[in-house]
Amino acid sequence: MSRILVLILAMSTFALASNAEHGGTDIIQRTVNFLLFAGLVWYLVAEPIKSYFASRSQGISDELQKVQDKLSETIAFKKEALAKISDAEKFAEELAVSSKKENKIINDNMMAQCEVELEILVKQNAMLTEFEQRKMVRTVVEDVLNDVLSQSSDSFDKEAMANVILKKVA
Repeated sequence: MSRILVLILAMSTFALASNAEHGGTDIIQRTVNFLLFAGLVWYLVAEPIKSYFASRSQGISDELQKVQDKLSETIAFKKEALAKISDAEKFAEELAVSSKKENKIINDNMMAQCEVELEILVKQNAMLTEFEQRKMVRTVVEDVLNDVLSQSSDSFDKEAMANVILKKVA
């Protein structure tokens, strides 16, 4: 149907066209020819142009939607990353606090152990000193007794004994 209409319009263009031989103005024929030509061009070109611009608009809309989706995805990733950063900062603070507590506990345990070992060393030193003093007293007593016994029994008086003990003690 549309092809027939186009064919009729094309033929009417030739039929109404004028070659300006009869001396009058041909403005009406030219206007009709122009309107027919414009209608024909509109009929042939309007649909492809409309479809081109519609597809172009749809393409731009699709690209805009993709960009908005990526933007919202990026914003979600950013929020997630910020949440992870804040969690990591909290974990770091907790870790620092717990490590300080553990350090204090370990330090206190080491100090307590050192104090116990120091007390043990002091006791051992006191016992060793006491043992050495007894040993020294025993040695002195043995030497004094040996000297006293080796001396003659007739000169064994209290004064001689005091002199021997004073010599050994001094």
